[in-house]
Amino acid sequence: QAHLEESGGGSAHGGGSLRLSCAASGLMFTYHMAWFRQAPGSEREFVAAIARNGLTTYYADSVKGRFTISRENEKNTVYLQMNSLKPEDTAVYYCAVDNAVTREVLSTTPRSYVYWGQGTQVTVSS
Repeated sequence: QAHLEESGGGSAHGGGSLRLSCAASGLMFTYHMAWFRQAPGSEREFVAAIARNGLTTYYADSVKGRFTISRENEKNTVYLQMNSLKPEDTAVYYCAVDNAVTREVLSTTPRSYVYWGQGTQVTVSS
């Protein structure tokens, strides 16, 4: 049974930084992974994705240049370093696993991801 657990959320002032972690367990293989976020009253939106080998990443335009996704496969952990935070980054952040082993491209749509964590709250004040 796959299990994802996010940590590292919290509060920050605008311009500050936070680092999220996502520890995965129960996975048979190494998969593409991603971070999504959902603000109150909004749909879940793509933030960043990383390939199973860690060599390819993709970002939403809204976070490009400010957020960095990385992974340590030996620790089954994915990270999201968030710098220059803005109030509009306030949301619940979720990590997710794309278990389609034949998919080469990184997907930005939630339906491509089958395993999800419980989410961690990030709140940025102005």
